Parts: sequence; structure tokens; C-alpha cells
Amino acid sequence: MFIKKNWSVPKGVAPTEMDKIILRYQKEGYLVPKRKLIKTPEQIEGIRKSGELNTALLDMVTTEIKEGMTTGELDRIIHQFTLDHGGIPAPLNYEGYPKSSCISIDNVVCHGIPDDNTFFKPGQIVNVDCTTILNGYFADASRMYIIGGETTPEKQRLVDVTLECLQIGMQEAKPYRFVGDIGYAIQCHAQQNGYSVVRELCGHGVGVQFHEEPEVTHYGRPKTGMLLVPGMVFTIEPMINMGKKEVHFSREDGWTVTTRDGLPSAQWEHTFLMTETGLEILTH
Repeated sequence: MFIKKNWSVPKGVAPTEMDKIILRYQKEGYLVPKRKLIKTPEQIEGIRKSGELNTALLDMVTTEIKEGMTTGELDRIIHQFTLDHGGIPAPLNYEGYPKSSCISIDNVVCHGIPDDNTFFKPGQIVNVDCTTILNGYFADASRMYIIGGETTPEKQRLVDVTLECLQIGMQEAKPYRFVGDIGYAIQCHAQQNGYSVVRELCGHGVGVQFHEEPEVTHYGRPKTGMLLVPGMVFTIEPMINMGKKEVHFSREDGWTVTTRDGLPSAQWEHTFLMTETGLEILTH
């Protein structure tokens, strides 16, 4: 059996206890992280500060988002807030993406492009996804908002269960467990509630770059995927559909992802640091 050897100990250096654990898993054939994925204390502090800005940004969205506003107007507010606080909106011009945030309404799963022709209406469920760069460090999070404060019981339940999926995934993310443990727990909870999990999109490593390893899928089997190690920074961001899991990628704009059956979708996201005892949320 071929084993991809991502982890090694420099010659002449005594292996730490963490080295020994990772090398044992690698020898047994499990996928382990590359050493560069383990963030330094300086990097962690930088990502933590970026996370604080990201949190303040989404808190601001909570006060600003309202019926009658356009998604384009909200995006401009997000853009200016980020700049005013010394940050850079990471989505802007990323692989050609034209705006500073992703704003996804009802059946838009993710990557909704803000514009001045799309108005917020009462009862809509809206995901606002922001990634901030502060002093070269990235933090990524999204929240669900309900326009007007009330929606249908069916949409409200979808929003609530999706948040539960994130929380359950967080509980399964422990040092020296696996990405697959997170996905399995999320998938089980979603399906037990009659929902489906989007498979084409996933969480990801983040911090020094916008997207890093590992891919954090929100479905799967226990003890599969990459080993989770203290010092790793990544997102968990389940996209849960009210109906079937199949999605459609827009050919017109190249970004917008919608449910194929037209039913609503919801998503919550945080950036996390894996510690010796569990997760630290960096985007409260």
C-alpha cells in the first residue's frame, strides 16, 4: 500500500509527542497534514485578529440588513467597513469574483453575487459570507439572516437545523480525529431531519491563504479524510438543502450555486483553530 508521507521530523531533532502521534497514524496509512499546515503562534495571533474584524463585520451586517435594501447596497457597506478597519475584502477579484461578499437568498446555496436589482423581501432567508484579510491573515465566516425577523416555519426550521449541524460538527472536531468524523456527524443530523447535504462544496483550511488544505466535507465516513492536529486552522460551513442535494452552477456568471429543485438552502460558517483540547472559534 502506498502511503503519502506528508509528515517528517528534521534530522538531528528529537521528535515531540505530537510528532510521534502523527507518524504513527501516517505509518498506519492515514492521511496526515503537511507541517506547513500547523500554524505558528505568530500566525495564529494574526488570524485571530482577522477573525475579530470578521466578527465585527457580520455584527454590523446584523444591524444594517433590512427589507427594501439591495444586495449591492449591503455589499458596498461591507466593503467600506472592511477598509475603514484596516482590512481587505478577500472575495473581491478573487479568481475574477466581482464583489466584496457573497449574499445568497433562499434557493441560492452560495456565491450569490450582490447587485442593485435584487431587493431584500420579508421572509427571505439570507446567507452573508465574508472573508477578511488583515495584515496578510485570512478569516472566513457566514451567518443566516431572516428579513423582517420572521419567515415560514419550514424555512425557520431549516435555518435552525443547519446551525445545529455546524454545532454538531464542532463537537466531533477533536485533536487526532478526522475530517470524516465531522462530515459523518453533520450528514447524520441533516438526514435525520429530512434534509440533504451539498457535496460539491466544502469547508477548507484558511489563515495564510484564502483556501488551504484540508478539504472539510460535510458528509462522509468516520476515520476518513485528513487527521486533525493542534495548530491547524480551518472552516466548517455546512450547506444544507430543504430538498434534494443536487445543485446547479450558473453558466451565466460562473459563480452562483442554486438548488436544482428550487427549494431553500441554508449555511452557517466559522473559522476554527484546533487546540490540544478541541476547537477555538476564531470568528465569534
